[in-house]
Amino acid sequence: MNRTMELPKNYDPNQIEEKWYQFWEKNGYLSSKVDKEKTPFCILMPPPNVTSNLHVGHAINNTFQDILIRYKKLKGFNTLWIPGTDHGGIATQQMVCKKLQRDGLTKDMIGRKNFDIIMHQWATEKKKVITGQLRKLGCACDWSREQFTLSNKLSDNVNLAFKTLYDKGMIYRDNYPINHCSSCQTALSNDEVVYDDQLQKSKLYYIKYPIEGENNKFIIIATTRPETMLGDTAVACNPSDDRYKDLIGKNVILPLVNRKIKIIADDYVKKEFGTGLVKITP
Repeated sequence: MNRTMELPKNYDPNQIEEKWYQFWEKNGYLSSKVDKEKTPFCILMPPPNVTSNLHVGHAINNTFQDILIRYKKLKGFNTLWIPGTDHGGIATQQMVCKKLQRDGLTKDMIGRKNFDIIMHQWATEKKKVITGQLRKLGCACDWSREQFTLSNKLSDNVNLAFKTLYDKGMIYRDNYPINHCSSCQTALSNDEVVYDDQLQKSKLYYIKYPIEGENNKFIIIATTRPETMLGDTAVACNPSDDRYKDLIGKNVILPLVNRKIKIIADDYVKKEFGTGLVKITP
């Protein structure tokens, strides 16, 4: 009796790949154990951020890693490919804030506790999608060792590493300029800041700010940074400065932009520097 089997005209990955990947994972073919008889070869996956799903760049990157780990396994190495995801920090926060905005909310409106809950929900959902995509790619990762950069274990390890470096005098803590985001109100990376504590010679530029509602009356701001003027949100004087006491609470018109900004008082302002007025630019 002749038996024939008709092969499908087109290859359908859904019928094949998921079935065999589950078979590999279920039977431990992707897991790694210590084997002193073999030379170890380990790849720590650069963890994708949980900001969103994987894109084609991730696919290419992980395909190269997959080829390398499988090649080394065929060459007799004891291979280990550790998968994981990255919390994404401020980038993930921005994505969640955009989601809240679509619902007419902000993180300040819902409070820190609720925002933290939503952030973790977002991370959990994205992690599930990302690891599913990696499985779809057929990545030969050891999922029993999956990591998340915000887990208690990794956070403790990071703190320990920094403390160890600090105790050895290899890093230090100090006050220095950083990048600050005026939108999310937090510190950003200081990678692009070049700190120079040497005094530099510069020029003072004197700019007239008209006082609102008072014809031909103005105050004069002395600044070394006139180029930031368009972002001014206020002008500050020392509350004990008799020259400007009567102006506190009034508005001035920001030149070029014609936007009203308030005159405020702050002890931080040095009366003897420049004209005794400081423009406030976030």
